[in-house]
Amino acid sequence: MSFTQFQSHQYLNLETFRKNGTGVRTPVWFAQEEDSLYVWTQADSGKAKRVRNNPQVNIAPCKADGTLLGEWLPARASRDDSDQALRYVRRLMSRKYGLAFQIFRLIGLLGRRKYTCIQIRPA
Repeated sequence: MSFTQFQSHQYLNLETFRKNGTGVRTPVWFAQEEDSLYVWTQADSGKAKRVRNNPQVNIAPCKADGTLLGEWLPARASRDDSDQALRYVRRLMSRKYGLAFQIFRLIGLLGRRKYTCIQIRPA
């Protein structure tokens, strides 16, 4: 499976699963590098907690409001809180979203938020 369908999109609909199996869909910014997609999110966010508990996810390209622009694909996700991963994904997100991401990140820094990276790979 390839993630080529995501290359021209700005948003990714990420479906993570609660412990009871209920799916939670969230539109997110993402960056793509080779065969992986990366999401930058708060370390204590629901999606980060759900990925820690269950690496099975579904993904689809979408609009900012979550409206699907493609088919759902099964994938596997993992989170990485390391400084190295955060620097790497911050660079990818800055390259893709530019000033918008920098403003988003600055707001997070002012709020003393902690972040994590979610790596998504083909299932």
